[in-house]
Amino acid sequence: MAEAPSFTLRSLELFERPVTLRMPFRFGVVTLREAPQAFVRAEIALPDGRSAVGGAAELMAPKWFDKNLALSNEDNFEQLRSVLRMARDAYLADRQPATAFGHFARHHEAHERAAAAQGFNPLLANYGPALVDRAILDALCRALGVSFYSAMHANLAGMGAVLPQFAGFAWNEFLAGLQPAASIHARHTVGLVDAITAADQTERVGDGLPETLEDVVRVYGHRYFKLKVAGKVDADLDRLQAIAAVLDRLPHPYYASLDGNEQYESAQGVQELVRGIQGRASLRRLWDAILFIEQPIARKLALDVDLRSVDLGKPVIVDESDGELQSFVQARAHGYAGISSKTCKGFYKSVLNAARCAAWNREEATPRYFLSAEDLTTQAGLSVQQDLALVNLLGIRHVERNGHHYVDGMAALPQAEQDAFLHAHPDLYERSHGAVRLRIRDGEIALASLAVPGFASGVLPEFRDMRAI
Repeated sequence: MAEAPSFTLRSLELFERPVTLRMPFRFGVVTLREAPQAFVRAEIALPDGRSAVGGAAELMAPKWFDKNLALSNEDNFEQLRSVLRMARDAYLADRQPATAFGHFARHHEAHERAAAAQGFNPLLANYGPALVDRAILDALCRALGVSFYSAMHANLAGMGAVLPQFAGFAWNEFLAGLQPAASIHARHTVGLVDAITAADQTERVGDGLPETLEDVVRVYGHRYFKLKVAGKVDADLDRLQAIAAVLDRLPHPYYASLDGNEQYESAQGVQELVRGIQGRASLRRLWDAILFIEQPIARKLALDVDLRSVDLGKPVIVDESDGELQSFVQARAHGYAGISSKTCKGFYKSVLNAARCAAWNREEATPRYFLSAEDLTTQAGLSVQQDLALVNLLGIRHVERNGHHYVDGMAALPQAEQDAFLHAHPDLYERSHGAVRLRIRDGEIALASLAVPGFASGVLPEFRDMRAI
């Protein structure tokens, strides 16, 4: 096992690009139509004189990190810019060499405290380091000429007991045993205002791409779905019935997750929905297909509610309540079985939670605990590629994907950048309907080309075409 290299940070630059959706996407309390995408460009220097540049990208989603209704979308965007600036300044303030994980560990707690002093919750606070850490690891992989998978297998990031939350794990052995696959199933999100059939549409986009759930099933061949509910039982049951009428026509098995969107105040409220589903014969196949329920209870209450007091019939995971490194430990103590992996929450946290699942399942001698792969509208390019590589490394075999459905691929990007990503990743992308976009066949995404030097990308975006943050 090679020793994890220490290095210094030469620069961290922040950028953003506008992203316009081709159709509205409703999640929780917001209907999203446009949002910026943030980028980090990192340059590192190794002791032997080698240097390299790396990058990371993530959408700035309003009303997800902070759901305060008194804040406008632009207020939310500025919060995210602020935590990016705070992370950049903190990481650059210490010029001493460290491993990739060491750079994260030396700033993690102080950054959370500084963000809290600004009124930012931990979920919001960690958005900044989440991008910085990925850009730094990307640069390290490029400097060493190794892929993300190889770097993690050899623990070249230097993960270890620098932080107490990471103590107690045999990190080298755990990481060496991870086995990424050649492809992954895309779990299609059915948003709260998405049309199920053509009869539901009040207006069409008309760009030739799928618009309804029926279109999506026909064109992409999905077998996995994520179904959002709004916390109004009767309306939710009717909508799920309309969805089931489409999915039940599939000749092969299908699978689904049920996203509660923090719409419930108690476990009993979730139980009412579950009993409603179980009580409708028309929803029998859909209920059997549900793999887990995602964050049904509002984040301010979720980790105070003991789910063991009710029978929900399916395992429940936390998502928005996963603000801190110890959140999964707290959730487990209250009856939760899983937690989401999202690159916007920090990839070191995802790896930590995967190690916890492995340890806890060994302790209980049953595969009870798991990570789900969720998505905050990751966009084609660095964002979707790094997220796919992470969840694939962790052995998750289906991932929620919706960015490709609500945004017209790379249509808004310079043609040269589109061509570069397509050339570097011809299995992941295709050119259709006038742009380079994610390629999905029989519900699956091919991943072989992600095993290139760097954090899952053979090319970097055109930073010079972006607006500096």
